[in-house]
Amino acid sequence: MNTTGHGAVVALAGGVGGARLVDGLDRALPPGALQVVANTGDDFQHWGLHISPDLDTLMYTLAGLSPEDRGWGIEGDTFHALGEARRRGLDDWFQLGDRDLVTHLARTAALARGESLTDVTRRLCRGLDVDRVILPMSDTPRPTTIVTPDGAELAFQQWLVRERAAPTVKALRYGGAGKASPHVLAALNTADLIVICPSNPYVSIDPILTLEGVRAALEETPVVAVSPILGGRAVKGPLAAMIPQLSGRAASAKAVAEHYENLLDAYFVHPGDGFQAPFPVIETNIVLQAREDRVVFARKLLSLAGSLR
Repeated sequence: MNTTGHGAVVALAGGVGGARLVDGLDRALPPGALQVVANTGDDFQHWGLHISPDLDTLMYTLAGLSPEDRGWGIEGDTFHALGEARRRGLDDWFQLGDRDLVTHLARTAALARGESLTDVTRRLCRGLDVDRVILPMSDTPRPTTIVTPDGAELAFQQWLVRERAAPTVKALRYGGAGKASPHVLAALNTADLIVICPSNPYVSIDPILTLEGVRAALEETPVVAVSPILGGRAVKGPLAAMIPQLSGRAASAKAVAEHYENLLDAYFVHPGDGFQAPFPVIETNIVLQAREDRVVFARKLLSLAGSLR
């Protein structure tokens, strides 16, 4: 890969951690070099609206609208509609800000007109002056379902937000037809480098990897991953509890690498999290909350990637 900007980079991402690395890559690469494949397993219907949490987190982050502290939603957004919904007896467990609500209204209306999620996402990004290509992993529903030990099944956002990720996870199910969009397959098959962002491997990355043709594309291309676990703790979200529940292993950067099996050509971990592997394991600061840290790290990642080919 040519790190001066002539190589095509595809990032697989979901959630806040993934969006922060994408933000760094976005500013480290020249126009046209980066495409992002976003998890849509979190998508669900709420108040009759089509909500795409990971797509929106990526879009708002690249637009410079995402709050630095919480990572989701729009900085400075108000919640008057949410308060009115609560007053009228509507479910209020999923917080929709007033400006954020416009995104969901526009998406839902466009999908009802027969537009694809890919086309809708492109138009929404353009409206926020986001030039980078954000590709939904699929144009058809691919919902992630949490299965608990007592057999209960919860949509991912219900488990994560409404239930605060409290129920133990016994298994995960990925619904739908399992078809990647043709745009995603084209991006992966022409990539010089694929970056697996520090996102939850089970609920952000696996929904992408289990789509037809995706894993095969990764096996033909250099893949660099960034650990979502630092010192046994998740960068963001419930991953540290999910790893022992689903794999029987303690939460660690190594456990995440083992989950990806033979896909990785290099792996970035936090200092002290290194381990022996048949690929380079690079220990460096992977805390990417500050925007300047994201660019520094992205350049380091791209520099290493140049030596993989």
